[in-house]
Amino acid sequence: MYPTALTQLARTNPFSAPLFTLQKAGEPETHTPVQTRRLAAAATAEGDSCEFGSQKYLILCGFGGILSCGTTHTAVVPLDLVKCRMQVDPAKYKSIFNGFSITVREDGVRGLAKGWAPTFIGYSMQGLCKFGFYEVFKIMYGDLLGEENAYMWRTSLYLAASASAEFFADIALAPMEACKVRIQTQPGYANTLRECAPKMYAEEGLWAFYKGVVPLWMRQIPYTMMKFACFERTVELLYKYVVPKPRSECSKPEQLVVTFVAGYIAGVFCAIVSHPADSVVSVLNKEKGSTAVQVLKKLGPKGVWKGLVARIIMIGTLTALQWFIYDSVKVYFRLPRPPPPEMPESLKKKLGLTE
Repeated sequence: MYPTALTQLARTNPFSAPLFTLQKAGEPETHTPVQTRRLAAAATAEGDSCEFGSQKYLILCGFGGILSCGTTHTAVVPLDLVKCRMQVDPAKYKSIFNGFSITVREDGVRGLAKGWAPTFIGYSMQGLCKFGFYEVFKIMYGDLLGEENAYMWRTSLYLAASASAEFFADIALAPMEACKVRIQTQPGYANTLRECAPKMYAEEGLWAFYKGVVPLWMRQIPYTMMKFACFERTVELLYKYVVPKPRSECSKPEQLVVTFVAGYIAGVFCAIVSHPADSVVSVLNKEKGSTAVQVLKKLGPKGVWKGLVARIIMIGTLTALQWFIYDSVKVYFRLPRPPPPEMPESLKKKLGLTE
């Protein structure tokens, strides 16, 4: 009686339930206590180098975030530079190609690389927090919700976890983002990070590096919520309706192709929802003493959408590459990669979908 009572208590404990069930449909139900998601996911493949949710897993996820965000954002610095200049000076930089030609004519080809150092440092730190904390919050919120609720409300779970992660990621990004925009949009102000950061601090103090953090939250939190939630659900739908075979039967390269496609789709939506705030951030970091509200009024309804096409191209490619690199890091280090979520057996029984 006593062991049976303990077993029942363990089953009803909401904090012991996994985020998503990994038990295949049709497997006989066992009478062992329900495991947490990290243990269940860790058991999915014998070749995994660590358990899902372990310290090693989270550290390597953070490292994957550094590689995915730092390298990709640095690679598109020329396009980002033109996009920023179109936002802050639309009269001079009328289109993407016009912006490139003017920049090369005035600053030479090397001018297209302006701001690469703060971009690499800032977005590496952001990637560390974004992807690392996303895994942390996804596990934590999933355990709090319990197995069935985590499945039914999985989109909300992705949104909450990504928003929480991005809140901290933007605090890490803000100083370097301020330097990047100042270098790119104010010709003659500074050409390098070593020149720009001390000059900004001498003129405006520490506030110069963090005055754009609120607009950053306005831009990046909706962007990241869309980036993670749209990606997770797109992967789920691709395997369900597009990919002709189950994920378990797909090779690692085939799985990475699905990751890239889902990442690009997510990136297009990311660019659209976050572009108005991105325009505000660009102008705000260029002009001294301005506030987000003042910039928003100055730009107007049409002005906030300047440079959208350039940003869709940039963010779509960027997001796809970020997810591809991040997933490749997981493959390389043999980290647990749970399949898309399936409805828990207990929920199937409640809904009468199984006997």
